[in-house]
Amino acid sequence: MNMEPTTASIRLPEGYGSPKRTLDWPAVRNRLEQAQHYWLATTRPDGRPHVVPVDGLWVDGAWYFGGHSDTVHQRNVRNNPEVAIHLQDAIAAVIAEGIAEWTTPAAELAQQLSAASKHKYGYAPPPQAYLEGTWRLRPRRVVAWTSVAEDPTRFTFEASSSA
Repeated sequence: MNMEPTTASIRLPEGYGSPKRTLDWPAVRNRLEQAQHYWLATTRPDGRPHVVPVDGLWVDGAWYFGGHSDTVHQRNVRNNPEVAIHLQDAIAAVIAEGIAEWTTPAAELAQQLSAASKHKYGYAPPPQAYLEGTWRLRPRRVVAWTSVAEDPTRFTFEASSSA
């Protein structure tokens, strides 16, 4: 399910630069697919933010992630599924926002996720672990740039709100 987003330049505050171009979604999607680590931002029940580096897999337009059910990020996402992820590079940033959902993928996707994890990280949960459930983030919005003054770009996905 590879959805194509609408693309728009981000208007910057005065003094930050004048964007001259937008990025192409396939290049940004490739960075999401190839990233080794992601920063996951969740919200604690008392409203305080929590950010943690995690492994993940960008497959067919969605980001899949897990972790032990007792970790802070897992408890937070169960309580409030509004999350954001971003890649490690702050100069050429990629930030995705949306609602994480607990999903039990079909056997074919579970096999694909296990194989992708093995390829990317050198280890993988067996497909059965994915069949028991995993978190999926389908982005509402992705913001990215390679130079914040030149090409800050907002990608908005059809199923999203205009938030």
